[in-house]
Amino acid sequence: MITNRSQNLGTETAFSVLSKANKLADQGKEIINLGIGQPDFSTPQHIVEAGIKALRDGHHGYTQASGIPKLREAVCADIYKRHNVEISPDNVLIVPGGKVIIFFSSMLLGDYDREILYPNPGFPIYESAIRFSGAKAVPYRLREDVGFSFSAEDILNKINEKTSLIIINSPSNPTGGIIPKDEIDKLIKGLENFPKIMLMSDEIYDQFCFGEINFTSILKYPSIRNRLIILNGWSKTYAMTGWRLGYGIFPDTLINAAEKLAVNVHSCVNASAQFAALEALNGPQDCVTVMNNAFKSRSKIMFEELNKLELISCNKPQGAFYCFPNISKYRQNSLDFQNNLLDTVGIAAIAGTSFGEYGEGYLRFSCASSEKSIKKAIEKLSLFISKL
Repeated sequence: MITNRSQNLGTETAFSVLSKANKLADQGKEIINLGIGQPDFSTPQHIVEAGIKALRDGHHGYTQASGIPKLREAVCADIYKRHNVEISPDNVLIVPGGKVIIFFSSMLLGDYDREILYPNPGFPIYESAIRFSGAKAVPYRLREDVGFSFSAEDILNKINEKTSLIIINSPSNPTGGIIPKDEIDKLIKGLENFPKIMLMSDEIYDQFCFGEINFTSILKYPSIRNRLIILNGWSKTYAMTGWRLGYGIFPDTLINAAEKLAVNVHSCVNASAQFAALEALNGPQDCVTVMNNAFKSRSKIMFEELNKLELISCNKPQGAFYCFPNISKYRQNSLDFQNNLLDTVGIAAIAGTSFGEYGEGYLRFSCASSEKSIKKAIEKLSLFISKL
């Protein structure tokens, strides 16, 4: 029999919806997939060529568990260029996808007598990893009426002697919200009273920001640096989801333990992918600008069109590539709405409850699809709700 810990594992519904959508498409049904959270762009060619060159040059073996030195140095240079913050390569861990940092953070800081705070609605792997660690998963609410930001006061009020880690995510999956700087200021100031609590900031969407609310990296706060874990990577920024590349920045107190986990779990990230990642950071950045502008335009179209529909309201996305409309005025829960939408008119979306209990009454739509597909999906959605 599998362990109780294993039974605590959750899942990511986007992949099961993707599987069902693909089966329906194979049966000849027209499907518009607004469910999966990945850019519809191809990995830029100069990055692909760098990976191919690495293979041709003989980079076929193991690398350091922490990642090739040049890549870790490039991560530090990128952080300095974008945030004017100096990071040591010794604190960088290259991993096969950002989820690894969520699990490593939870395994290092979670235990049966501990509690970890996480955003809700939020990326479902946060809760899954926390529960797997044995810790109690304590949600804090992201509220629609404040742009799906958190309340620093709410988070601080949930802290007790068992709290070991707080997870934050901005720009946010699934809401598209960005946490305003003044709320982050309050949180960091409040954490001065809790010097043993660690903070993990998931900043994987940090280069997809649309400008109305400025993104603030937690790296900007020196007072928290010695207990801060940063999650980032290449999947979203460079359309490299299938390459499986992410990184964590760990404080001195955790980096050695995190590297030991890497040795035990995956040994190292494949060498050619790391050379591709190196080219992504050091090469032309036009591709990032192109994708950001595309997602900004698409999210604007989706936001405006959703708000034209009867009984649906939607906050304007500030970053990432998601809209999170409120569908609570219809007499269907989020999961039924998700399933009926796919079965009836062929639109794949994700129920808000896939992101936690506070996601009830919402759907997540990915804007990582063409403008033509988005407009057609809204037309079908309009037809669907007219029959409810």
